Amino acid sequence: MLIDLSGRTALVTGSSLGIGFAIARGLHAAGATVILNGRDRQRVEAAVEKLGSDRARGVTCDVGTLAGCQTMMAAEPGVDILVNNVGAFGPQSFLEVPDEKWFQLYEVNVMAGVRLSRYYIPGMIDRGWGRLLFISSVDAVQVPENMVDYAATKLAQVAVSRGIAQSLRGTRITSNALLVGPTHSAGFEGFVGASDYTGGAVLERVGVRTDDLDSVIADHLSSPTYQSTIIGRMASCDEVANMAVYLASEQAAIMTGAAVRVDGGVLRGTL
Repeated sequence: MLIDLSGRTALVTGSSLGIGFAIARGLHAAGATVILNGRDRQRVEAAVEKLGSDRARGVTCDVGTLAGCQTMMAAEPGVDILVNNVGAFGPQSFLEVPDEKWFQLYEVNVMAGVRLSRYYIPGMIDRGWGRLLFISSVDAVQVPENMVDYAATKLAQVAVSRGIAQSLRGTRITSNALLVGPTHSAGFEGFVGASDYTGGAVLERVGVRTDDLDSVIADHLSSPTYQSTIIGRMASCDEVANMAVYLASEQAAIMTGAAVRVDGGVLRGTL
């Protein structure tokens, strides 16, 4: 299968590292012009440099906020492919999760995609073609006890993606969600290292002591989700990206309104 995205412009949020960067790299390799995004200017610039062509550029902003989305919209008024990848997480007992963490995760994991999709869809309609992808998680289906808030936002992403697909009935614009399983990504490494990239920073903001992090990680990795992969390992970022690139292609024109598993067999159901 030859996927050719020449002439298409793709925006991948949260793409300076990890799964987001792998998706951006895959789209770029297929011929698309890609817009990389992140909160750290140096990381964004480094990611653009890694792609090494005039078909890659970056926008530094926090799309997990209204102001950040507005910055993105002003910088990039039109895209053909929107990959809503940006996300945040942090394991914590349901009884200990404060309102502010629920709201923070909802802003980042759900509202970023809602705002950007709402803005870019009219242009896709005018051009008669478009692709929307929401990078969700198997946790939307198999809810981990220590990440109920995260799972709720990931399920919301699936609902948003499906609703968008239904609203675009009869067009050449598709909307799909990826149910991503355990993946060896920068996000996971950031969580392990309590870095400012993702999980560690979230844990610190909501009051989980970083000296408890080893036990939190151990509990997370021993959870049924991580222990039940049929392939017996984490996925690589490129393996997730391969599915995203396919769904962004013309060859996947029949695929819309779907929640596509990229999980190594974690989800136990046959459908």
